[in-house]
Amino acid sequence: MSFATIPGQTRAKQVLQNALRGNRLSHAYIFSGPSGSGRKRTALKLAQAIYCTERTDDACGACLNCRKVEHGNHPDLYIVEPDGASIKIEQIRELQKKFAYRSTSALTKIYILQDADRMTVQAANSLLKFLEEPQTGALAILLTENGNALLPTIRSRAQWVAFVPPDRRTMADALLREGLSPAVVWPAVHLAAGVDAARELAQAEWFAEARNVVLQLAKEAATRFPEALLSVQKLVKSELGERLPVLLDMWMLWCKDMVHLHYGRKDHLIYGDQADWMAGQAFSRAAGEWVRWMDRAVETQKRLRFHANPQLALESMLLDIQGG
Repeated sequence: MSFATIPGQTRAKQVLQNALRGNRLSHAYIFSGPSGSGRKRTALKLAQAIYCTERTDDACGACLNCRKVEHGNHPDLYIVEPDGASIKIEQIRELQKKFAYRSTSALTKIYILQDADRMTVQAANSLLKFLEEPQTGALAILLTENGNALLPTIRSRAQWVAFVPPDRRTMADALLREGLSPAVVWPAVHLAAGVDAARELAQAEWFAEARNVVLQLAKEAATRFPEALLSVQKLVKSELGERLPVLLDMWMLWCKDMVHLHYGRKDHLIYGDQADWMAGQAFSRAAGEWVRWMDRAVETQKRLRFHANPQLALESMLLDIQGG
């Protein structure tokens, strides 16, 4: 459908639609922003708008060309994704061969490079030659989380379009309208950079399970400390043991909720369905103590990144927050 179906990114959409209206599209764009911020959806929407036979500055979503893009079978649209860990020079050469042939119609040929910052040096140099001699009726869209990781010479030959994480309330409203549970939506939108990434988290069974485990561990740490140590042992040995950084992020969100409750800010809660129990515990410690719990979680995440023993790292965190 139209650009309006993409949450947020008002500035990015405005830049592209103004270019469409004025027939001033660049021959190359860099869509730079965090994962889940809608870069690829916007690239496909731009392709639809360019090919659309009914509108000039947007996609109708109903014409034949729009539907071909939607279904991934438009003959003049090419999407290149990393082959394994990187985009290789052979992939860029194959793309150049395809663009050497005439278009199947009078339409623009478009290529989208997913994770463009993962091009090998040889692939990037080959692409640079492609950009230095832009063909008439060809448009490049480079998608990347970090546009600054691209070669400066590539950046200088493309128009930069910045993508920012959408407002969390906007993301949550969109997911709640889809029927997803508030219990998983709120932590998801605080941990993800965009609505697509938040949706993926909220729909994942492991994420709902992780939420329950974190809440259980937090309750035990606050009121039944010996049981918390036993829970850590079970957690590390479970499938969720591979997702400890995310669980620690969820733990910090819980601590933030306790701080909010301490200062009477109930409208800021992420674990709102736990408000009654948490309100009874929020004043059992000073607000600074809940902040200290968060600090210890950050330190534990750092230790895990340096390959610390997971069980020992979590047990050490729990002992520390208890003053042990």
